[in-house]
Amino acid sequence: MNGNGHRRVVITGMGAVSPVGNDLPSTWESCREGRSGVRPITRFDARDFPVRIAGEVCAFDAAELLGRKEARRTSRVIHFAMVSAREAVADSGLDIAAEANEVGVIIASGVGGLDVMESSAISVHDHGWRRTWPFTVPAMIPDMPAGMVAIDHGAKGPNFCIVSACASGAHALGEAAELIKRGDAVAVLAGGTEAGITAVGVASFAIMQALSTRNDEPERASRPFDRGRDGFVLGEGAAVLVLEDLEHARGRGARIYAELIGYGATADASHITQPDPEGDGARRCMERALQRAGRRPDEVDYINAHGTGTPLNDVAETKAIRAVFGEAAARIPVSATKSMTGHLLGAAGALEAVVSIMAINDHYIPPTINLDDPDPECDLDHVAHIGRPASPRLVASTSYGFGGHNACLLFAAAEGE
Repeated sequence: MNGNGHRRVVITGMGAVSPVGNDLPSTWESCREGRSGVRPITRFDARDFPVRIAGEVCAFDAAELLGRKEARRTSRVIHFAMVSAREAVADSGLDIAAEANEVGVIIASGVGGLDVMESSAISVHDHGWRRTWPFTVPAMIPDMPAGMVAIDHGAKGPNFCIVSACASGAHALGEAAELIKRGDAVAVLAGGTEAGITAVGVASFAIMQALSTRNDEPERASRPFDRGRDGFVLGEGAAVLVLEDLEHARGRGARIYAELIGYGATADASHITQPDPEGDGARRCMERALQRAGRRPDEVDYINAHGTGTPLNDVAETKAIRAVFGEAAARIPVSATKSMTGHLLGAAGALEAVVSIMAINDHYIPPTINLDDPDPECDLDHVAHIGRPASPRLVASTSYGFGGHNACLLFAAAEGE
């Protein structure tokens, strides 16, 4: 138990499917080496779109990974979640069947089965209601990845989905930790999943002028904190982590990656899409996470920034970091791994939590690629182009979303690490 009498929460397993790798090792290796996963869109014919690039998951065969029947009756957003969860559970060695009632699942998603909604709407319009796919509802609703992961593993504890735009994945991890702390579960499979690279998805973000139009240079399109940034790059994929009560993990001899020691969540209450221009909500959620962890700002060794590559977000986020960390802000490495993966929307916070934890365990801070001409208003140490060896023991991962949603997670190195 920690000082406030609550259970301590650790991470004992991780899994990922991303634009830079279809499992945890390949995803981390790509982020470590600064490899971009942004490519021309193949999920639909985008030749007439102003945006023709995205961070797609490649060479992913759901039928091979999950079986033909399972793959056919579910959707891409569910496929990603199930594969990531299987990897995380195998990585953790957790025997869910032995205590099924005490294991929960919280899988977030920002847009759910958008591809299914889109194709079903077209089918009804073109062919009438009788041609609607009978699995449309369970394949499209955002909570079904959590439901399917629970069914797949027999996890009978608390089960739900969090939808808070691009902060969803981080909120899922934070709330999963709260479930464990209050005794509602001994372990939770938590994370985020997204498969929004569809005609409607790209068109909707493009019409808002939120996406990069650097179509001729896909790998250089995502440019957080760079003066030439022109929007984010849409990505897809999933990340699932096994969060577990520390004493439970120790009791079964589990490997512990890190401890989740702080979680902050706030609202801007300012604008439906734009961040508070001074980063007020972002500042307060970082401060709250630090306060709950009982840590000082100058103890943080690395920040995995939200870093979307949009003109407004990057400046507001920089202001928030400077307000929280003061003089220490100049020395803390801050990298934006969306420069490589693109923006996974509701799965972004979960994937970036995985990257943050791997930075602790691999003693290496991943870079911000494409940072050729740093914006003078974003004057932090952004680990440009090439990552660096380091031994971060306290890492902050931040996520912000449309609607003014803000979340911050603090991960500490495992005892003995």
